[in-house]
Amino acid sequence: MAGTQLEPSSSDPMTAAHVDTAEVPSAAWGWSGEAPKTFRFFGWFFAAFLLTMIIGNHTGRVEDWWLVGSAALLVVILVRDIVIRRKPR
Repeated sequence: MAGTQLEPSSSDPMTAAHVDTAEVPSAAWGWSGEAPKTFRFFGWFFAAFLLTMIIGNHTGRVEDWWLVGSAALLVVILVRDIVIRRKPR
């Protein structure tokens, strides 16, 4: 009787960390974190990708300004993130 109380049954979910699923809904299916290195990589990737999209078959300059502006906004956000991470707390 005591052995069954100590061992979880196969139908009970096992929790590795004590995270309230009301606060973090993704903890219910086993992931409740972020991937900051991945997000930063894709931020730089898409900034470069937007700039390479300038090369194309369009004739107007409005598209170029939107692409450069969007890439510049991404770069500003990424540089701000680098500065914030380097400041001591």
